[in-house]
Amino acid sequence: MTPPGRQLALPLDLPVLYRGEVLADPSNAEALAWLARIEGWPVGRLAIFGPEGVGKSHLLRLTAARHGWRVLEGPALRGVPEPAATVLDDADGFAEEAALFHLINACAAQRLPLLLAGRHPPARWPVTLPDLASRLRATAAVGIGEPSDRLLATLLARHFAERQLRVPEAVQEWLLARLPREAGAIAAAAARLDHAALAAGGAVTRGLARAALADWPGFEPVDDVSMETGASPSLSALPLL
Repeated sequence: MTPPGRQLALPLDLPVLYRGEVLADPSNAEALAWLARIEGWPVGRLAIFGPEGVGKSHLLRLTAARHGWRVLEGPALRGVPEPAATVLDDADGFAEEAALFHLINACAAQRLPLLLAGRHPPARWPVTLPDLASRLRATAAVGIGEPSDRLLATLLARHFAERQLRVPEAVQEWLLARLPREAGAIAAAAARLDHAALAAGGAVTRGLARAALADWPGFEPVDDVSMETGASPSLSALPLL
């Protein structure tokens, strides 16, 4: 069982996808409402927080692209950043407290928007500079929760449609019951299944999915693969991405 607060470690690099609109969902409704009224951010700052895999980076980068803002990463933030409208991803993983402090001050002085993202609300970030702690407490914060079942099902169906994969609804439901509840994992699974279906020259079945995702938790081989719908003994040799 994955410990609380830890992202499930998968044996592959998940693709980072920032194209396409953000699908509205109860998990992100409040964040979308805040992003729709930038002029209403107190002191021109907003922080979006939530666990890994809920779409914070996707939301930040789409916002940056929409408004022409620059994108920075917390672990790479050093020195005295130049003032500019900014999104700062992984902001609570900052390399230097002073650099974050200077970025906040530079944006505030020039009345430039600053959008942050982290796993926790800014008031809970472990900082030692009193002035930085004060500014973080003054930053409006909105959370994103885990995606709903409806959103995950929509994402999976969309990825299959984009790849022109016909996957029976029963197989999609079977996949959703086993896949991590993360947008990146949904995308990675669709890519693997597309590759496996092309290699096998057949449809996406439970057997093919179990073989293609055999190194993922929840998809370990069963004792009798012939019990799986549409299984084929040759699927165990399918190349993985």
